[in-house]
Amino acid sequence: MFIQKIGVIGKTYRQIERYSEILGVLFKFGFDDVVNSLKVDQYLDMGRHLFFRERKEKIEKYSRAQRLRMVLEELGPTFIKLGQVLSTRADVVPQDFLEELIKLQDEVPSFPFDEVKQILETELSGPFYELFVHVEPEPVAAASMAQVHRARLFDGQEVVIKVQRPGIRRTVEVDLEIMFHIATLMERHLEGMELHRPTEVVEEFGRIIERELDFKIEAGNMERFASLYRNDPRVYIPKVIAEASTERVLTMEFIDGIKAGDLESLRVQGYDLAEIADLGGDLVMQQTMVFGYFHADPHPGNLMVLPGPVMCLLDLGMVGRLDRRTREEIVDLVLAVTRRDAKSMVSALLRMTEWEEEPDRRDFERDVADFVDQNLRGPLKDLVLGRVLQQIFEIASHYRLRVPADLLFLIKALTVTEGLGRQLNPDFDIVAKARPFVKQVQMERYSPGRLAGDLKDYTAEWLDIARDLPADIRTIVRLVRTGKIRLQLDHGGFESLRHTLDQTNNRLSYALVLAALIIASSIIVHSGLPPTWHEIPIIGLVGYIVAGAMGLWLLITILRRGMM
Repeated sequence: MFIQKIGVIGKTYRQIERYSEILGVLFKFGFDDVVNSLKVDQYLDMGRHLFFRERKEKIEKYSRAQRLRMVLEELGPTFIKLGQVLSTRADVVPQDFLEELIKLQDEVPSFPFDEVKQILETELSGPFYELFVHVEPEPVAAASMAQVHRARLFDGQEVVIKVQRPGIRRTVEVDLEIMFHIATLMERHLEGMELHRPTEVVEEFGRIIERELDFKIEAGNMERFASLYRNDPRVYIPKVIAEASTERVLTMEFIDGIKAGDLESLRVQGYDLAEIADLGGDLVMQQTMVFGYFHADPHPGNLMVLPGPVMCLLDLGMVGRLDRRTREEIVDLVLAVTRRDAKSMVSALLRMTEWEEEPDRRDFERDVADFVDQNLRGPLKDLVLGRVLQQIFEIASHYRLRVPADLLFLIKALTVTEGLGRQLNPDFDIVAKARPFVKQVQMERYSPGRLAGDLKDYTAEWLDIARDLPADIRTIVRLVRTGKIRLQLDHGGFESLRHTLDQTNNRLSYALVLAALIIASSIIVHSGLPPTWHEIPIIGLVGYIVAGAMGLWLLITILRRGMM
C-alpha cells in the first residue's frame, strides 16, 4: 500500500484529527515519555491542550506491555493488525511484549445490514434479491477488516459471504501515513531505534495489509491451496464462488465443522485428539518444507476439523512463501539445533538473514553456544522448536541481522501449530514430525537430477555473463569518457604509514637545517669575522656548539627507537 510521507503539504484535517487522537491515547495509557521524546510539536501545529491527558482508569497496576496492548485495541483495526504482525517479530519486540501482543483480538461491533446489502449490490452489480435467495442479517463473525454472513444461493448451496468494512481502506491509509511518520521520528529521536528500522516495519506492514484488503488475493490463495492438496484426502479447502466474489466481497461454500481448538466438542464427537495433532504437524511441515507456501495465520479458529479426520483451512488472506534455497537453509538450521551445533547455527543464520556489515563471528558463536548450553540440554522430544527458533533470531537481531518477513511468519506458524498440538496431545513432538520432511529436502538437494539442473543453471548464468561482458565494458568506457563515473577511494589502514612518512620528513628537514648550520658556521670560522675568541669567530663557534647539540639529540632519538 502506498504510504504518503506526512509533511507540511501532506497534512489534512483528518490526519491531524487522527494524529491528535493517537497521541491522546498514548498519553492516556502512560506513554508520555515516548510522545515527549518524539518532539511531535514541531511537526503538528497544535498545542498540548488538544491531547487527552485525563486517564479514566488507574494504569499503574498494568505493565508497560499490557498498556501497549490496550493502546492498540483502543486505536482500532489498523493498530490491532499492526500488533498482530508485531507479535511475529521476535527480532524487534521483547518477549514480554510479544506475549501481550499475541492476545490481541480484532472482534469489533458489526456494521448495519443495510450497508452490507449496499456493498453487495455495488460490488456484484445487481439488485440484492437477484444475487442471493437469502442472507442472514446477523453476522456470524465481525472483525476489524470485514464481517461474515451466512447465505444461500439460488441453486440451494449454503455459502458464507465475507464483506469488507465500509471505509476501511481510507482509514488504513491515514493510519499508515501517521504510523510511518511516528516511525521516522522514532528512528530520529529514540536511541538505538534505528537498529530495528521501524520505518521498514511499517512499510512491510503496509504490504501485508494491502494484500488482506484485496479479497481477490485471498481467493487466489484458496485456489492454490486447493490445487496443492487436490490428491490429499486429509485436507479440504472451501470452494470459492468466483461469480459472487470481488476485491471487497468473498463468497465461499459454508463449512460445518468443529474448530481445532474446541477440545471438548472434539472429544464429544469421538475424535482422536492425538491424530488431529499429528495431522496439523504434518500439514505445517509439508507446507513449509515441500510446498514453500504456507498458511501464515494457522490459529485454532482458522482450522476446522471435519469427519475423517480432515483438516479444513480457513482465512487464507495471509500466506508465507519460501523459495527452495530458503527451505534448504531452514533445514540446515533445524539440523544444527537438533545437533546442538552452535557454529552451524551461526553459518545458517548468516545465509538466511540480511546484513550490511558481517558481525564478529567469534562473539556471535559464543552467544549462540551459551544459548545452546542453557536451553538445549534436554531430550529432543521436549524441544519447543518454534520458541527455540524465535530465541535464536532474537540473538541474531542483536548483531544487526535482519530477518525476512516470511521467516518470521514461519516461526509464528510453527509456534501456533506446536501450541495447538500440545493442547491436543501433551506428548506431541514437532521435531519427530519435521524429521521425514527434513530428510526429503536433503535427498532432493543431492539427487542427480537436482545436481544436473543446478549445473545447467550455473552454466547458463556464466554464459549470460560472458555474452553481456563486452557490452558492459563498452558502457563503462562510455561513462568514463563522459565523466559520469567518479572513482572514490577510501584509504583505510594507512594511518601508521602516514605517521612514519611524517616522521621521516621531519627528520630529513631537521638534518638539512643541521647541515646548513654546520656549513654556515664553517664559512664564518674561515672568514675570521670578529668578534673572536683565541682568533676563532665567536658566531661560528656558537654555531658549532648548537649544531653539535642538535646532532647529539638526533642521534639519541634514533638509538632510542632502535632505528639505527
